[in-house]
Amino acid sequence: MDFLSLFVLLNGAGVPYVVTGGLAVVLHGVDRLTADVDLAIDLTTGAPRQLVEQLTTAGYRPAAPVDPLGLADDAIRSAWIEQRGMKVFSFWDRDHRRPTIDVMLDNPVPFGELYERSGQVTFRATPIRIASIRDLIRMKQYAGRPQDIADIVRLEEILKAEHGK
Repeated sequence: MDFLSLFVLLNGAGVPYVVTGGLAVVLHGVDRLTADVDLAIDLTTGAPRQLVEQLTTAGYRPAAPVDPLGLADDAIRSAWIEQRGMKVFSFWDRDHRRPTIDVMLDNPVPFGELYERSGQVTFRATPIRIASIRDLIRMKQYAGRPQDIADIVRLEEILKAEHGK
């Protein structure tokens, strides 16, 4: 799967994002598999519209049978969360060469704080902004699935090793 082209696209378009979820865990050094990219974006700005335009132009399509520009509308997002139980809005690559992208609709960490505390890794000359370990732990506690609990254990081990405890 071509993860890198997504970050080249987002960085080139100036879309502020933070990678969360499994890929962020991997980029922090945990050896585990992941098949999608979880992104947090600032839903209170023009970023959702900009993201949708960039992704759809690049060949991504919404997984749900809805207008993806609804991502830019507070009322529509709220309805998706309340009526459909959506936690993310997913985009898939029509050519199946790139990973599914899950944009968080409900984040326990406000985007401004998440972005401020995030770090950056560079892979093949492409910067990728990733959530801090502490914020990842908080988000994974919120999700609470078995894989999230396993990730928390591994992330806490990294924190302990970094702080010599």
